[in-house]
This record gives sequence, structure tokens and C-alpha cells, in this order.
Amino acid sequence: MKKVVYIFAVSILLYGCPPKLNDQAEYVPVTATIDLVNVTDDKVAVEIDPGRFSEESTTFYIPKTVPGTYSTDNYGQYIENFKALDYDGNALQVTKLDENSWQIDNARQLDKITYKVNDTYDTETEKKEPVFSPAGMNIDAGKNFVLNLHGFVGYFEKLNTHSYKLIINSPKDLKGSTTLTRSQSLVNETFDTDIYVANRYFEIIDNPILYASPDIASFKINDIEVTLSVYSPNKVYTAESIKGDMEKMMRAQKAYLGDINSTKKYNILLYLSTLEQTDAQGFGALEHHTSTTVVLPEAMPRANLVQAMVDVVSHEFFHIVTPLTVHSEEIHNFNYNNPKMSEHLWMYEGVTEYFANIFQIKQELIDDNDFYQRIMSKINGAKAYDDHMSFTEMSKNILKDPYKDNYANVYEKGALIGMCIDLIMLEQSNGERGILDLMKDLSQKYGKDKPFEDEKIIDQIVSLTYPEVGEFFEKHVIGNTPIPYDDFLNKVGLAFETKEVESGYFLNGQDPFINVNQGNGDIFFRAEVPLNSFLVKLGVKGNDIIRSINGMNYKLDNIRDMVGTSFAWNPGDEINMVLIRDGEEITLKGNITKPMVSVSSIVPVEGASAASLKLRNAWMKR
Repeated sequence: MKKVVYIFAVSILLYGCPPKLNDQAEYVPVTATIDLVNVTDDKVAVEIDPGRFSEESTTFYIPKTVPGTYSTDNYGQYIENFKALDYDGNALQVTKLDENSWQIDNARQLDKITYKVNDTYDTETEKKEPVFSPAGMNIDAGKNFVLNLHGFVGYFEKLNTHSYKLIINSPKDLKGSTTLTRSQSLVNETFDTDIYVANRYFEIIDNPILYASPDIASFKINDIEVTLSVYSPNKVYTAESIKGDMEKMMRAQKAYLGDINSTKKYNILLYLSTLEQTDAQGFGALEHHTSTTVVLPEAMPRANLVQAMVDVVSHEFFHIVTPLTVHSEEIHNFNYNNPKMSEHLWMYEGVTEYFANIFQIKQELIDDNDFYQRIMSKINGAKAYDDHMSFTEMSKNILKDPYKDNYANVYEKGALIGMCIDLIMLEQSNGERGILDLMKDLSQKYGKDKPFEDEKIIDQIVSLTYPEVGEFFEKHVIGNTPIPYDDFLNKVGLAFETKEVESGYFLNGQDPFINVNQGNGDIFFRAEVPLNSFLVKLGVKGNDIIRSINGMNYKLDNIRDMVGTSFAWNPGDEINMVLIRDGEEITLKGNITKPMVSVSSIVPVEGASAASLKLRNAWMKR
């Protein structure tokens, strides 16, 4: 009875007031409606009702950049037929200010805006710099919708901190999986309607939604409810088929993290690509506070898929530590259309990637040699980037040249920075405190709703740790001196060992010497990896484009033939390779030789001191 009376009283309060008072934009939620039922030409209709404006003009934005991507993606390029309508349905004057913003004149008469949204997946091969698939949108009418909502729903100036109501109409056989709060679900005759609510715009874009035929599995890790939702177009995988592996991995993560806990629910949204030209091509994941969006090839063998899921999902889940809990003001008050970037990608991505590897050895998911190979891979990977570039300088300028080309180094050198800080702290504390303890301290000092000041956090870290940590930051993170990895490995009785091994002509195990320009299908030699001895002796250089080999032209559509043919090559056979170098055609002639590569590995030092072994044990074991 009290509930009914209360609702009735509220209805009188709301609807008993004159319209001009209760529908002002500053008092009502922004209502966004997405129509997944009436899809035309792979485009989805969106309607935004902000309430009544009192200003003469307003500006509507679609994000240029979103947290976690560290790239300029200009989601406004996927918006078409943008219209602003008054209360009689007439079009108002709209001026497009740039690719991501629209100024609406006579805003006092604005009732709503409407527009169509294109997906990103089916144009990835056409774009020079495509949106990373886990941050993109897929529109496959009646089958699947990947709703990274920053591509569908925008915000009005001064209203991005206001509450939102999101209404999604969907086909009856598709269900939405998300951690966004669902306030109501309505069943209609020909479609279903889900109504979601959010306290501010950030909550809208921080909660992606996967609409598909339901394929869901759930499990509980302590007090965290985990939901795994899978879209496998050819039914190669199901949520149930990989649930056990995900549960094992996340249970180990929670054991490693201990009492760090910032969420009671977590969603894993897995989209599996067919690899067709109009499907997703960018593989990996994008983190959110309570979920992660993962994109991988459906054709991956199960063992590879599971390992990829372990690696990328563990990385994304560890983001609940940083930047989702520990972060700067730049992250907390993120400006989607004029972003100011933080200096601390070494923390947000580097430490997170380090956690995603160190926990696996500590929780015995991998053995010592696997762990050493992972560290060696990071060291080799970092060599492809500018080792004399200040990491903090790169981070705060990551959207600009020449810094943006070094972004991927956050997962290589960034992780190694985390490793070095860990080893310094363990050494100074006699094995009692490491980088996880530091992040726990920072989580207590700051937190989800209390950001740190960007320029002061390193001093805070030094005050919580040791002077040696400060010296490392000044020299190798703020400064531009390369890290002497052998010195840090020696602390734990490890060293580098190098030997020559045979490789393939175009592949070195799982690491190719070639890559493909998805836009035009050209095959080119990678500049960021050392080429094998055969290619070097022949005269091949990084970025050379393959035109033909022994009279046969090659492009993306017959790349498998090229690689397959090379398996039949024999040392001593003649070879004629036509390449494009710096826009000019050149011909390389010679004889095939056995392809060799120098392989460095990390190995235990015989006769390592007891102190080194003790420190290694503190570093790698539980």
C-alpha cells in the first residue's frame, strides 16, 4: 500500500506541474532510442530526446576518442542523415562543426534529433586506420549487434553528467547481454523492448551490449557474478564449451588479487569473426569497469582460442585495478572530443599487462619456461619501438606523431617497467612487498571516485615505496635511458642465452616476417621484426612490398599459395623476387639459402647465489 501511494504521489508531483517546468533538459534524463528491428542497408536508426532547452543553441557530440583506446577514431564518421526536429516535426538549422559535432540553432524549439549509424566491422578493410574491432560496432540485421554505445549514443554540451534512459527495440529472438542496469523489459507482438538507465553518459559508453541469440554461461568467483556471452556465427564454440577455462583463469586471478574487489558483476562479451572481408579484423579486447568486449577469429583451434582468451581477458579483468580504480583526473573527467591524455600509460596498460603474465606463473597456470619466454617476447617486442623515448612524454602525447606509432609498446616495455618496479620493491623489502602491494595501497588512497593528480603520482609512489623506485622512474620512465634488462634478470639468477635456429622463409613459428595491407591487399615485409638470414642475404628490407616471386604475382587473395610454395623451396634453387621499395620497382636475384634467425632466451644461471634464488622465489611463486 505504501508503495502504491508513493508512486501515485510522485506521479502527481511530476505530471501536475506545467510542462515548461518538468521537461526542461536540466531536470529530465536524456532519452536515447535505438531501433534494432527496422535495419536498412546495415544502418540503425537512433533518436535522442534531451528535454526542453532554454538556450538559443546547443551542440551535440559523438566521441572522437573513448577511454581505453588511446587513439583518435572519430566515431562521427559513421553517422548519417543527422536531423534536428522541432515539436511539429519540422527540421531545425544544423551546422556540422567537424566530423564529430553538430551545432543546433533555435535549440529552444528542439524536440529531438535523429540519425542513422553505420557499423565499423564491414568497412575495416577499407580504412587506413580502422576502429579497433573490440571498440567498434557490428550491425547484422536479425543475427547480431555489437553495441559499443559510444558509436550509437552521443551527448549534448553540458548534459554529459545528466542521467540517461536508453530504450532498445530488438528482434524477439535476440537478447541483450550487458552490465548496464536494465530497469524494464517489455514484450511486444513483433519485437521486444529493453529499457536501461544510467547516472551519466560515461555509464552508457562504459557498458557495451551484445544482442544475439542467447548463448550464455554464468559462474561465481567468491562474490563476483561472471557472465560469459558468446556469438559464434557458425556455432563452432559455445559459452558452455569455454566456461570451465574462463572460470579456472578468473579464480586464479581473484586468488592473486586477494582483497582487491571493485565490482560484484562482470560480463565477458565474446564475438567470433568469420574473417570475411566484411567482418571484424582487429583481435583483442577493450576493458570497461564491469565488462570486457573480446573479438577473436572463429577459426582458431580450441587450444589457441582458450589461451588467447586467458591472455586478453585476464588483462582486461586486471583493469579493475587500474585505470578503473586507480586513475588520474584526466581519466576520471575524460573529454571525449578534446581529450587530455595522462602521463601514466606505463601503469594503466603496462602494469596491467604485467599482472596478466605474473599471475599465471604465481597461480601455476604456466611453468617457469613459459614465463621466461613471455618476458623474452616482451623484450624482443620492445625493440621494435623507440627505446629512447620518454614513456611519460609518449603517454601524454599518445594521440600525436611521433608518439602514437609507439603506442603498442605499452604492452611490451610497459609490462617490463612493471616487472622492474616489482623486482626493485621485492629486493628492497627482502621479498615482502611487490608491485601488487603498491597498487593495493594506491587503491586505498585513491579509488574509483577519487582520482590522483597526474603530475604528483610518481612522488606519491616513491613515498609509498623506496628511493630506488624513484631513481628508476627518473632514469627509465620519465627519462629516456633504455632499461638494462640483464641487470634486473641477474638479480634473480637469470641471464640471456642466444643461439641460431632455422626458421621458415616467411614464418618464424607463429611470428610472420610478412604482413598485409588490408586496404589494397599488398603483402609487405615487416620492419619491426628482424628478417631471417635468407631474406637479409637476398637484400630484402622492412616495408618492401612483394610484387612477384619467380614470375608469380602475389596479393592477399593468394598469400597462402605463396607461403605454401615456399615449403618446397630447396637451398641452391634460383629465386627472382620483384619488390616495390619506396615507390619504385626493384628486382632481387640470387639463390635460396637455409633461413636462420638468432633466438635469445632467458635461462637460469648455474650456481646462482642463495639470495638470487630467494628473490626469484618471492617473485615467481605464491
